[in-house]
Amino acid sequence: MAVTRARRSRALAVLAVGAVGVAGLAGCTAGGAAAGSDSTVLSVAASAAVTTWDPVRSFSTEALYLGNVYEPLLWKNAEGADEEFTPGIAESWEASDDGLTWTFHIREGATFHDGEAVDADAVKASIEAAKDHAGASFIWAPLESIEATDDATVVMHLSYSAPMDLVAASTYGAWIVSPKALTASAGDEQYFEQGIDAGTGPYTVKSYTPGEKVVLEAYDEYWNEDAAPHYDIVDIAITPDAVTAQQMLTSGEVDLATNLPLENVDTVASDLGTEVRTANSPFNFVGFFNTTRPPLDDPKVRQALSYAIPYDDVIEVGGQGYGTQSHGPVPKGIFPYSDSVPQYEQDLEKAKALLAEAGHADGLELTLTYASENSSEARFVPLIKDAFAKIGVTLDVRAELFNQQWENAKADPATAQDIFVVYYWPTYSDAGADNLYSLFHSSEEPFFNLSYWKNGEYDALVEEAGTLTGSDREAAQAKYEEAMDLLVDQAPGFFLYDAQAVSVVPPALDVADFNENYPFTTFFAPITPAS
Repeated sequence: MAVTRARRSRALAVLAVGAVGVAGLAGCTAGGAAAGSDSTVLSVAASAAVTTWDPVRSFSTEALYLGNVYEPLLWKNAEGADEEFTPGIAESWEASDDGLTWTFHIREGATFHDGEAVDADAVKASIEAAKDHAGASFIWAPLESIEATDDATVVMHLSYSAPMDLVAASTYGAWIVSPKALTASAGDEQYFEQGIDAGTGPYTVKSYTPGEKVVLEAYDEYWNEDAAPHYDIVDIAITPDAVTAQQMLTSGEVDLATNLPLENVDTVASDLGTEVRTANSPFNFVGFFNTTRPPLDDPKVRQALSYAIPYDDVIEVGGQGYGTQSHGPVPKGIFPYSDSVPQYEQDLEKAKALLAEAGHADGLELTLTYASENSSEARFVPLIKDAFAKIGVTLDVRAELFNQQWENAKADPATAQDIFVVYYWPTYSDAGADNLYSLFHSSEEPFFNLSYWKNGEYDALVEEAGTLTGSDREAAQAKYEEAMDLLVDQAPGFFLYDAQAVSVVPPALDVADFNENYPFTTFFAPITPAS
């Protein structure tokens, strides 16, 4: 059976690289009242641009805002939480033993921001719209049909077993949207673009100035009284440059900044009298070997190069120390991550011996491409070049704009680069259906598998695991681990590090921990002044 496929054309190499998500306080403005108003205001500098306000078509950084305005059926909790999910628009849910039927029970009392009640028909309409034309519509590929069996019950029928709890908790393509707005946007694709919103979340969009400002306002009729926002207004200055955001923060112009230069985070934390916090993120750095031609068609050569990489130094320099060495291509905290998957460690003597066994004792000449926009890659790629030189491998390093790098790599494997470095993350919290399949499953034409590797045993393992995830996650995990063990052994790629989410939490604010399942969203409702 087919497994959900990710067919994205996002800027994989650029987004969220080289800056740190920071909650920072300057002066005493947090929680203060706006002039002439009794409202409490939180002022924020955020890097996120708005490519669309349409919650169905959204597939970019506006997730920062949409995650405060819209809600999914359920929320995926961060690794280590007591429960795997928190109910959203669905109060409860269950799946059939075969994973082909999923039933969601819709909560009573929730309303859309236009005043209409949330019911099963509204949920059905939202999911049908997402399957039809969402930016991430592919996440609904397993969905054969959906029905509202009564006002508070939605039943999903699948063509194959799939983890619809993970799908329904996606940060893209899973928001529940007012039927009135869905109807209006069906006749006018620009309907949402002035900042109209149609969600159920704790905030509404009060105003939007393109490229400059987003103002969110607390929704008085929000169904979840226990999670109602403290701040009436969140005033967000769109600030793509991390250095500018740092200046705004340290000068007292804003209370909170969602991005700071990674290299400055320790200084900022010291200035604020607080400490740096780290958490899992879904982002990691992967390299592909071109397995279609000599010398990289030989697993021994690929293993040798994997042993040559200075992993600790790559993390220290590329990630400024904020990362952990990867166990395969699945990022820590995301299913089906496992720390039992083996890792390579730098061993130059072993690397030399493997090259000699493969008939390359006199060395090699290879080309490597990376995204010029990606500051982390620009920092660590020279370390790989220097390490390879120590085992007799000359590396020609080429920095290219990511879109050009990607197009060149897809054009013709026979003339493409030898090594391709990429920054990647799963669309939703299933890196088996995404990372393991998208990056290394065989394909007729290159898309994300830029090692061009084809291995029938690996394909069968990830395909079987994909059909088990919705019905027997433990069995799926075991199959995926087998696949990852094979991947590490055959080394069609190398796995550098899982980037950590880094935040500076000021002493005057209480800020919720980062959730790796929603990496582009800063959730404002849980933020309160420190008690």
